[in-house]
Amino acid sequence: MKEIQSTKNTVIKETKKLQQKKYRQQTQTYLLEGFHLIQEAKATNVLLKEVFINQRGLNEWTDWIEENLEEYYLVSDEVLKTLASQPTPQGIIAVAEMPKEDTADFTGAWLLLDNVQDPGNVGTMIRTADAAGFSGVILGQGSADLYNPKTLRSTQGSLYHLSVNAGDLAEIIPQFQQKDSPVLGTALDKMAKDYLSVEKMTDFALVMGNEGQGISPELLAMTDQNLYIPIKGQAESLNVAIAAGVLMFHLLK
Repeated sequence: MKEIQSTKNTVIKETKKLQQKKYRQQTQTYLLEGFHLIQEAKATNVLLKEVFINQRGLNEWTDWIEENLEEYYLVSDEVLKTLASQPTPQGIIAVAEMPKEDTADFTGAWLLLDNVQDPGNVGTMIRTADAAGFSGVILGQGSADLYNPKTLRSTQGSLYHLSVNAGDLAEIIPQFQQKDSPVLGTALDKMAKDYLSVEKMTDFALVMGNEGQGISPELLAMTDQNLYIPIKGQAESLNVAIAAGVLMFHLLK
């Protein structure tokens, strides 16, 4: 254990840079805030390069810390607050190493996100994909950064339970079709089907689009079938994360 009491400490200054996406990409590391996320990361063998804990966190999670951490920094409340994205940090923050991009075989059910920009929506959809039994999620161009603090919080650790990658959906969609896995889009047009009329399946891709514009016309032209969710009340539309949840749980056998 080492102690850091000053926010001007070099380690803290360098760590704070990870609040910016460009530094996360440069170092291939990111910040994890809160005990639950750090516990999930450690349980799935994510490398925690540094861990910062204040006295409150040390008192609360003594047993776990002793069992799981060989080294850590004991820091002041002010230091922890400097590193946190939330005004009242839980008491523990870690620097985690990003995983190497894995080569997915695209078996099972996959969620493809086209330009979904809100970090909360992206994180919620990853969490819901995990709950529904999906194999993975692909973040298409324009989608929120997986390692944005709000995205991470919204996943509630589910990013460690399934494959999550970024990629060009225009290149990835044909890979599903070559394996005879249908690619389903979401759209309001005459050719779209009520999702309830579609039978459950095991191997497929579901594409969800931008909160305002939906899926891009280029990608919609590539899908095998487009679906819609009938609106029974007066709401104009569903939040994209809610719609994704309805579809994922209905479609996967």
